[in-house]
Amino acid sequence: MIQIDFDVIVFKENNTYVAYCPELDVSSCGSSIEHAKEMLKTAVRLFLEEAEEMGTLKDILEEANYVKDTAFRSRSTC
Repeated sequence: MIQIDFDVIVFKENNTYVAYCPELDVSSCGSSIEHAKEMLKTAVRLFLEEAEEMGTLKDILEEANYVKDTAFRSRSTC
């Protein structure tokens, strides 16, 4: 599995914290900021694994403007 960096935006909705990755349009939630971030890492990992299995990973990462170096990269690591 590749490692990528990604931005994380966290906001609060009622009593739940939502963590969002704008590059991949993936989000998750948790009971605290840290929990939401950890859940987002899991969601991003699962999203990338599924995209890889479907054969669409390269297209998704290119569309999100990731550039292949030693890994695809942008900003908070998964």
